[in-house]
Amino acid sequence: MSDCTFCKIVAGQLPSYRVIEDEHTLAFLNIRPASPGHTLVVPREHARDVWEISEVSHSRVADMVYRVAALLKATLAPEGVNVKHNTGEAAGQDVFHFHVHVVPRWRGDGLRLTWSSPLASSRELEQVLERVLAGGDR
Repeated sequence: MSDCTFCKIVAGQLPSYRVIEDEHTLAFLNIRPASPGHTLVVPREHARDVWEISEVSHSRVADMVYRVAALLKATLAPEGVNVKHNTGEAAGQDVFHFHVHVVPRWRGDGLRLTWSSPLASSRELEQVLERVLAGGDR
């Protein structure tokens, strides 16, 4: 896509700090890192989000996420890692080219990527499960 920032990065039209790449995916440092080594993994082929990306392309991105996490562990020695994806504005997606964040973590880094939710009742869970298993009918 001509107006997609990540497509331009993939094509070399915008600068990036490339970590690893192969014929299907590209991993590069996030210019607004949540922590040192915060890396984005994108497919070379444009897909807007998890609902648009093909299963094959998603698998290739997942393989690269694994490689990036291993590389960051070996080189930066984090104590943990967050692997995060957002689909849709409601979920916080701000660049509409499928991408996964690989965020190295250290104890006490102050970064908050978790949420606190009340415990769901058995009835609520059963109702949601029923809808999901019925194919999402409302």
